[in-house]
Amino acid sequence: MIDEPTRRARRMTRLLVLPLAGLAAALVIAAVYLSDRPADNDGDAARAGASAATTERKAAAGAASEGSLAAFVVKSDRPRVPDVAFTDANGQSVSLADFKGKTILLNLWATWCAPCRKEMPDLDRLQRDLGSETFKVVALSLDRGGLDASKAFLDKIGVKHLELYVDDTGRASTPLKIIGMPTTLLIDPDGREIGRLIGPAPWDSPEAKALISTHSR
Repeated sequence: MIDEPTRRARRMTRLLVLPLAGLAAALVIAAVYLSDRPADNDGDAARAGASAATTERKAAAGAASEGSLAAFVVKSDRPRVPDVAFTDANGQSVSLADFKGKTILLNLWATWCAPCRKEMPDLDRLQRDLGSETFKVVALSLDRGGLDASKAFLDKIGVKHLELYVDDTGRASTPLKIIGMPTTLLIDPDGREIGRLIGPAPWDSPEAKALISTHSR
């Protein structure tokens, strides 16, 4: 006959053994799963691809922020540019269609945009050097201050060759798909987009003039 102390000891043993056995089984299953897993080549490749893409995006962003023409993106299909409307220095209505027949460099800017302010003299010199019956720099201010604020800034920095154009509603940015300023579009005589650059660039440089000449043919 089993006395009461022995019976209690056996019950305690069973209570301890069962959880430990379950834990051991779980550890064995985990060990088999981990040892039998193939190398995560797909994951490594995905991570490598993501890293490369991030590096490319950073390089492009860096090129744009440093004012490099390397950020210029050519549109192989040359989509038609929407015929957005704005006003000239006299408050008269103008649209992109008014420049049909010319290659234009459409620059979207604002007085509060530091990179825009920095590149404006370059655009002024580009218009001075290349402006003709077949080429024109169209600097379009999206400044909410309107004509007065934009004109005051251009006068202050001594712009002499750019004409003043303003869209103080900022509506032109949506159909033109502007995600930041400055943004510059090179548009062919038929009103199609040759390419664009987000960020500032040395627009009066030999490289810029060569880019315009090459893609305007």
